[in-house]
Amino acid sequence: MRVQLRLEVDCPTDAAWDALRSPASFAEIYAPIIEMVPVEPAIFPEHWPEGEARVALSTLMGIIAIGEQKIVISYAERDGVHIIEDSGRPLTGPLSVISRWRHRMAVSALPDGRTLYRDRLDISAGIATPFIWAAMWIMWQWRAARLRRLFARL
Repeated sequence: MRVQLRLEVDCPTDAAWDALRSPASFAEIYAPIIEMVPVEPAIFPEHWPEGEARVALSTLMGIIAIGEQKIVISYAERDGVHIIEDSGRPLTGPLSVISRWRHRMAVSALPDGRTLYRDRLDISAGIATPFIWAAMWIMWQWRAARLRRLFARL
């Protein structure tokens, strides 16, 4: 199943692209609902490198563990569109029922100087897919609000 966002934001495309590649930006977007803690490497880099990383996720300001997530990053650029893709998946915890995870985010310049942000998450979790999709849809609405706030500051 798929969860999508499409936002037109008032910020430079290069600044939005820089923020999308930053673990610190995503820690800020998810806080305080989800806390991201680096596992491997032990500290977050300035930008996600291509390849694999692992993070521990917890919720409610670090009180309830969600589990560990494998993040597998790749980058692409096509016709002025900057794309980051995470093809990892949850490894432990309740979200580990997800068997397929493909998360793509893209930014491109709009003719009026604003930035188009697109976000697409494709997931599969067997018979649990509709329930996981519903939870992710709710989280993606939170992400949209937090991303708008982040992009407005750039």
